[in-house]
Amino acid sequence: MSEHQPGAHMAAEIAEQPRVFADLVARRHEIASVAEVISARRPRFVLLAARGSSDHAALYAKYLTEVLLQLPAGLVSPSTATLYGAQPDLRDVLVVSVSQSGGSPDLLEVTESARARGALTVAVTNTASSPLNGAAELSVDVGAGVERAVAATKTYSATLLALYLLVDAIRGGNGAAAGALGDQAAATLEQSSDAVAEAVRRYRFVDRVLTTGRGYSLPTALESALKLAETSYLAARAYSGADLLHGPVAAVDAETAVLAVTSTGRGGDAMHDVLDAVHGRGADVVAVGSGADKVSAALRIPVAETAEEVAPILEVLPVQRVAHGLSLARGGDPDSPRGLNKVTRTR
Repeated sequence: MSEHQPGAHMAAEIAEQPRVFADLVARRHEIASVAEVISARRPRFVLLAARGSSDHAALYAKYLTEVLLQLPAGLVSPSTATLYGAQPDLRDVLVVSVSQSGGSPDLLEVTESARARGALTVAVTNTASSPLNGAAELSVDVGAGVERAVAATKTYSATLLALYLLVDAIRGGNGAAAGALGDQAAATLEQSSDAVAEAVRRYRFVDRVLTTGRGYSLPTALESALKLAETSYLAARAYSGADLLHGPVAAVDAETAVLAVTSTGRGGDAMHDVLDAVHGRGADVVAVGSGADKVSAALRIPVAETAEEVAPILEVLPVQRVAHGLSLARGGDPDSPRGLNKVTRTR
């Protein structure tokens, strides 16, 4: 048996995403059937429960819920149930538990508790046979296939797409904004390769990275920081573009590497002044997204343009490749980051 090449699994899984997206869009009817049940129950509020990368996907779903459904949405703090035993009244509330593995005990307990307290519960997982799916009343199968690298790539982006298709179907949409994502993902991976290589070269020796974005792109900034930290062991910190100007910008200087996520739309437009300020302080700014050519940056990584609400599904792809490339360039193996396991069990 041949020896494992560092990063081979993560590279293959990044490359699989165009097919994963196309397959998931083709199964939209399955997700629409779940949405029909939710719509009939007319929830007054939405709560989202998740950990790690899935927490960033849940934040994306929060934006979708508040903007597209015009419903209030919040992120669950699992410890309120698991450590403190809180039992709020959740009648007429939709609780969506997001977990790639569906195996985290705290999310399982939160889901069971929420269902017992009257919530309509939905599990969004990549493991159809998981305990979480069994605990929830309804389930959405992400369908990304087995992911062997520890760092989540295809499962994260496919979870975003599944959540978009779910929310869009609840509002009566037909998934049109997601219809071409398979082809757009392939184009993004191909057209961004040179800029990704340059970003790896620029960031190879940095110790500190700041990531930033606004609106729908904030979850991508958070996921980017996590990927850089877990694969390349960088001190990576994510900020909303709005929060960045409220104080943290004082720590930005010529030694600061800034990865800014800026796609076409209101969120990207709101980043212009932020990046003017950061660029003016001498920071090395790499802008990622379909709006990257409109902001102050030293390097721009292009992403295919889409409707703003689905942009995060594409804009994370080149960032995954940056994390992969940096890990290898710094002597690591992004398939097996030190101290990490594929499934993290917390309570």
